[in-house]
Amino acid sequence: MKAAVFHSPGKITCDIVEDPKIQEPTDVILKVTSTAICGSDLHMYSGGIPQPDPIVMGHEFMGIVEDIGNGITNLKVGDRVVVPFPIACGHCFFCEHELPGGCENSNPENYGPEGGLLTEKGGGMFGYSDLYGGYNGGQAQYVRVPYANFGPRKVPDSLSDEQALFLTDIFPTGYTGVMWGDLKGGETVAIFGAGPVGTMAAKSAKLYNAKKVIVVDTLQYRLDQVKNLTGCETILWKSAKDVVEQIRELTDGRGADLCIDAVGFEPDRNIIDRAKAIINFEKGSTKVLDACLSAARRGGTVSILGVYATPFDNFNLGQIFDKGLIIKAGQSPVHAIIDKLMNYVETGRVTLDDVITHRLSLDEVSKGYEIFDEKKDGCVKVVLDPWKS
Repeated sequence: MKAAVFHSPGKITCDIVEDPKIQEPTDVILKVTSTAICGSDLHMYSGGIPQPDPIVMGHEFMGIVEDIGNGITNLKVGDRVVVPFPIACGHCFFCEHELPGGCENSNPENYGPEGGLLTEKGGGMFGYSDLYGGYNGGQAQYVRVPYANFGPRKVPDSLSDEQALFLTDIFPTGYTGVMWGDLKGGETVAIFGAGPVGTMAAKSAKLYNAKKVIVVDTLQYRLDQVKNLTGCETILWKSAKDVVEQIRELTDGRGADLCIDAVGFEPDRNIIDRAKAIINFEKGSTKVLDACLSAARRGGTVSILGVYATPFDNFNLGQIFDKGLIIKAGQSPVHAIIDKLMNYVETGRVTLDDVITHRLSLDEVSKGYEIFDEKKDGCVKVVLDPWKS
């Protein structure tokens, strides 16, 4: 089959690889009909998430059930399903407490309570390095889906692939950032990052009846798109101080009720930022998170959706304490919320496919990663067709 294979940082190519096979009774083999490149994939592409060996990329995918293990009870061959990006067993402590990202069984080689840099990680993820189970992902014509009695959800016939595809990750992730803010209606939400997750967070803030939604980014074309899709206010990042001052001006000097970091540890950085990281033996930067902490009001919430992979010195814990901030971070509990979100999409309360800017064949995956990573050609979201020649 064809698959997008990671070889080394900056090198992901469409290769011919062996078809996946049923390995466990609760596996299914999915014929992938639509898949996408995620911002988290870029952390592997850049080398920020280490991966020594080739692996099939991709954790945003959906398709048609091609084969099933003899322990599958809720799916049959021919069902069209969308698959949450965390791999979760459904019956361990964390799965039963609606924290599938902490699944105790899906990452046996590297799982542990510590959450360390290279060991004791959380549960497995599709196509996201050996640290998270070494599972091949869904940027391919076929993919093996473990624990398929728990993860995949059938897609209504009324929805096209593109309408449903982003229930895998970016919509649940953006929604989670807002959900963590415990909004009651009428609040101000500031979202840092106008990429796919930031856009979905803005859409989700509208579902929660936020009074004011502000989106911050370094690129005007991304701000123009998110404003067009959601009607939010926008701020072009010139400096952290400038952004924080503008958010305070829009909130009577207090700051936002909820700030969402939808960027993570690899933001746009200048040479000074990069030099600081080298001196401190750090990977990336907390500059976006620092801005969130400053822009949030006292007693407000900061949701961290962007990936942070390493420790950081000079983290401003004193500011968090003085302002009484609530910090929520981590992976979206997709399994716990996907059915609710599916209903939002099916009933037309939210549209997901309008973030797509590029549709490519799987053969063009190298180009897809390049334009997404380098933000060329107005790229915001790339969807790949595994069967288009």
